[in-house]
Amino acid sequence: MSGYYDDLEIRSADQREADHLSALNRQLEVAKVDGFEKPLQSLDELARLPLLRKSELIRMQAENLPFGGIPVNEVAHVFQSPGPIYEPGGISHDWWRMGRFLHALGIGKDDIIQNCFSYHLTPAGMIFENGAQAVGARVLPAGPGQTELQVKAASEIGVTGYAGTPDFLKIILDKAEETGRELKISKAAVGGGALFPSLREEYADRGIVCRQCYATADIGNIAYESEAMEGMIVDEGVIVEIVTPGTGIPVTPGQVGEVVVTTFNPDYPLIRFATGDLSASIEGASPCGRTNIRIKGWMGRADQTTKIKGMFVRPEQVASLMSRHEEIVRARVVVTRKNEKDAMIVKVETDRGNAEQYKKSVGDLLKLNGRIEIVPVGSLPNDGLVIEDARSYD
Repeated sequence: MSGYYDDLEIRSADQREADHLSALNRQLEVAKVDGFEKPLQSLDELARLPLLRKSELIRMQAENLPFGGIPVNEVAHVFQSPGPIYEPGGISHDWWRMGRFLHALGIGKDDIIQNCFSYHLTPAGMIFENGAQAVGARVLPAGPGQTELQVKAASEIGVTGYAGTPDFLKIILDKAEETGRELKISKAAVGGGALFPSLREEYADRGIVCRQCYATADIGNIAYESEAMEGMIVDEGVIVEIVTPGTGIPVTPGQVGEVVVTTFNPDYPLIRFATGDLSASIEGASPCGRTNIRIKGWMGRADQTTKIKGMFVRPEQVASLMSRHEEIVRARVVVTRKNEKDAMIVKVETDRGNAEQYKKSVGDLLKLNGRIEIVPVGSLPNDGLVIEDARSYD
């Protein structure tokens, strides 16, 4: 299969921004977001609106089941993810936007996909099922487990593609080899776990093209790999921001931060949904010709809440320190242990401040005293961490 899923993938940056701004304003009217009083004039104004965190969504749903008062249109399913969090699911064309990823992988009407994502409670199975329908592929709704039956079905039906976690495919392939079953799987769409380079290489040696997407139960597809294999291309149905953990403030391009997503799905309008995941943007367009922005993929978790001297310190507290002192470019709390006692160092990137002037703010905002170090601007690691736990647990 060749070509693009649709013309949206090759829009100019100006056209995409204009389209997104129009769609965003329509979505804001539907979602009734606090702070939205009149249409936004640019996408930059999105950063002024509040974040919606999973913890807040859990609280909202506890008070107003099942969806926390978010206006949800008619949907086919209600799913439950750990938290618990309830998510709606639709069956209309490409409701979770997974078809774009499967198309980029080359999956189409001539393929039979063995879908090994779970169909129970969580939406992963249905997300890929819906995407396969969007590209015309047939689906074997296998779910996880039952390896011998999976191999038998894949062999006898002539399955050509796999959808599931990266490591379960190896279990299927190894079992087929062990039992002498011949499989025709040549494409693998994976997610929900780390795809290590060595595992991808092993699949390639077996004649299988394996690519991954970045998706969540709440949002659906956020970004995906293409044949260029240079980062992940952001899906056309969302806006992705990378913000400083604990804040809603966008980072500079290329800096690691928390992934915040706004979806244009009118059935479930999530605005500035903070995923809790870390990533970073990649400058320039993909060599495959798709023009949307790219991210590096999943780079860890943004929730760095750490207990120090019996007190929890949270990323938003570190963010408050930066807000109080505008001259601070970045800040990082480093936790160590000395003489069986916790020690806290607050490293501050600034070119016009001194340690003494920040002592009171650190005590007020972090509720702890610690050593303050002034470091040169740009010297802290670009890894998204604002709280680094350097204690040894061995």
